[in-house]
Amino acid sequence: MVTNTRAGALRRTVNDASAPPPSPAYAAWLRGEARRANLISMTRAVLLVAVLVLWEVLARTHVVNPMLTSYPSAVWPTFLELMSTGDLPGHTWATFRATIIGFTVSMAAGVAIAALLWWSGFAYKVLDPFLVVANAMPKIAFVPIFYIWLGSEYSVYGMAVAISVFITIMVVFEGFRGIDPNKIKLALTLGASKWQILTLVVLPGSVPTLLAALKVNIGLALVGVIVGEFQSASEGLGFLIINGSQVFKLNIVMTAIVVLAVLSGVMYLAIARLEKATVRRYSA
Repeated sequence: MVTNTRAGALRRTVNDASAPPPSPAYAAWLRGEARRANLISMTRAVLLVAVLVLWEVLARTHVVNPMLTSYPSAVWPTFLELMSTGDLPGHTWATFRATIIGFTVSMAAGVAIAALLWWSGFAYKVLDPFLVVANAMPKIAFVPIFYIWLGSEYSVYGMAVAISVFITIMVVFEGFRGIDPNKIKLALTLGASKWQILTLVVLPGSVPTLLAALKVNIGLALVGVIVGEFQSASEGLGFLIINGSQVFKLNIVMTAIVVLAVLSGVMYLAIARLEKATVRRYSA
């Protein structure tokens, strides 16, 4: 095993050494792409700083009422204060935990129901109009129902699932239906069962769709959690936002919103890294 590993490493080294250097045109294109990526990053940073500076100036000069909008320089002291008391970590963890649970349940249920619809044309024809109507309904209408059914704690999870599961079903099912029918015919010709077609042809072929559903679903689950926390929770960033607005402490509201933005960005980047690793694995 060690000998084979060293031989493989030696072959890769020889191949890399024998590879021709990139052409001048290709090297120039790579430098241009690097400059463009740097320019995009710098522009993003400048835009963010410009928005924060404009917000600070407008609030300090009372062009806008700082009592209603707060200002960026008040966010950092509030952040430190909430961190020192332990309130912010607790609320952030409550929102993150509920989002991950809702996201996991909605993805599992969405993929399972999409697979059922693909498996049975009868089930698809029966359930399709109900799924369309359920997806079109304003989910905030379910908040009092979930509160009565599930209580103040679990109604947040219910909202996360309700907002994200239906779009997951529709996106994943369309991915299943988009599989090349010639691949399915080939599998049938080779004697594959329907379960084998699902697990060996449809699911692997739908990896890009599943990754797209993950990226959409993580944001929708977070929206559902925040909506649930607005209405019925006693913890979480949504509760912190509502509680701060009720007592006109907009610095707390803005701090919670900033933390919420960072949390959503981190979760999205985690899904993006998973997507990159998965695409690299399937293309290797």
